[in-house]
Amino acid sequence: MHDHEAALASYADVLADELPDTWTSSHLPPSAKDDLAELADRIWDLDLVAAYLAEHPLRQAALLSRPDGAQLVLLERHDERSEFLIAAVAPRALPDEAYRAVPEPNGIALADDPFLSAEQVAGDLLVRYDSALAQVRDNALGGIQPSQPDRVVLTWQPDGSVATAPVGDRAGAVLEANGFIQDPHSGIYRLGTDDTRAQARALRAIGAQLEALGIGTALQHPAGRAAPTSAPASAAPAPVGSRTPAARHR
Repeated sequence: MHDHEAALASYADVLADELPDTWTSSHLPPSAKDDLAELADRIWDLDLVAAYLAEHPLRQAALLSRPDGAQLVLLERHDERSEFLIAAVAPRALPDEAYRAVPEPNGIALADDPFLSAEQVAGDLLVRYDSALAQVRDNALGGIQPSQPDRVVLTWQPDGSVATAPVGDRAGAVLEANGFIQDPHSGIYRLGTDDTRAQARALRAIGAQLEALGIGTALQHPAGRAAPTSAPASAAPAPVGSRTPAARHR
């Protein structure tokens, strides 16, 4: 590893240790061309970092990752400044619609001191990034109230299908075993309406199977739609309001 690569990796390691929560860092060297190209496409910035990359293609980077999927990219500047740049990374595999009307959590410049920089990142970039992440993940649910580890929320859709965003592999396995299909982009599980009797049987089975695992169920009814009497029903949460699409920027 060359000196400038080692400097970036070392800075990233210290920064990751000093940030709140748990972060790990990994280095992408110049030889990792495909990974760098994919990363550059996901940098969530339309200001300082975007302007810099327009003139200086991504040569190397350090990627900081949090267990919940959040990621930050650290770049070493190659202009008249000796600072670093750090930017948010957009989540993989979310539909474009999820980003509509969500402001970019634009990146910031950092000085050579990673300890002071960690305070700057925590008090500025991370606050805006976590807010943007929450918005796009909520948008990706399309009005489906998120489930909890001990409770799966099933939501009737306008076309008569049922959708849910379960938490954990156990709940997901039960849903798939009963005919739900997971969307690879949003992670949402849907049960279609090809056979409404089969749909009703599946919903009854899911309630019993999840209960055996200690997971409750709730049925969310959009306004104006009555629930079938055969569907499992516990106290249903209030429907989530619809959103007006706007253009995606990233």
